[in-house]
Amino acid sequence: MTCRIVILRQAEQDLHELKAYLTRNFGRDVWLDSYAGIKASIRDLAAFPHSGAIPEPLEQIQLGQFRQIISNQNRIVYEVRQQTVYVHLIADCRRDMKSLLLRRLLKTME
Repeated sequence: MTCRIVILRQAEQDLHELKAYLTRNFGRDVWLDSYAGIKASIRDLAAFPHSGAIPEPLEQIQLGQFRQIISNQNRIVYEVRQQTVYVHLIADCRRDMKSLLLRRLLKTME
């Protein structure tokens, strides 16, 4: 089974923010390495969509349809619906997941 991958607008924005953060703090080579890993991990989801674990903060609030994979120091949160994988969030693993989710929820309410 091969799934279609959809990277949602907010996840694309996450990539832009991640690029700025990594380039500013660690250099362009670190960003390029991270980006290559993120792309490869997302490509792998097409073949293995259920390979990720359910993030504990989401499981605690009964949102078990979301999964995550880790690529280098980056967290990719996604959802599988039928034959499509929706990428919702891409963030540095060192960021607090609960804060990220709260900010994301507040943005959707604006």
